[in-house]
Amino acid sequence: MNIRKAEMKDIKGIVRLIDQAKAYFKENGIDQWQDGYPNEDVIRNDISLGHSYVLIDQDQIIGTFYYAIQEESSYQDIRNGSWHTSSPYAVVHRIVVDNTIKGHGYAKAMMDYACHQTLQQGLSSIRIDTHKDNLSMQRFLQKNGFQYCGDITLQSGAPRIAFDKIL
Repeated sequence: MNIRKAEMKDIKGIVRLIDQAKAYFKENGIDQWQDGYPNEDVIRNDISLGHSYVLIDQDQIIGTFYYAIQEESSYQDIRNGSWHTSSPYAVVHRIVVDNTIKGHGYAKAMMDYACHQTLQQGLSSIRIDTHKDNLSMQRFLQKNGFQYCGDITLQSGAPRIAFDKIL
């Protein structure tokens, strides 16, 4: 198992995982990623910026995530709570594991990688958001040391709940 920055040749594998997640959300009545986002153009841009990562096992893409050290404009206005620190932070978005192998610690491996990278860059916190109905992601985040912080609104206008983790 290996985590590396995604390359343009990985787009089809990444989009396959994103499409699986979209179908899962739809089947479970979660109104997340049901408006065409994220799509191939978004992934292509993530890769060009150097923020897209893939989890590889036996030459197959089995997981993907977005990771960056950046200010997230959607995180500037938080309601019904607050971030646990105001210091610079990393963000994780679009963390997805192949549906056929969920529950085997692959999402944790990707999140651990992001935490390690954050510490290596001298930062001490990571922020992430999810849909209020995405209970499996909320459980995953809480199980991995993330704490609920409040509500945010994405640039698209979609509401999300926000979490952070102090490393």
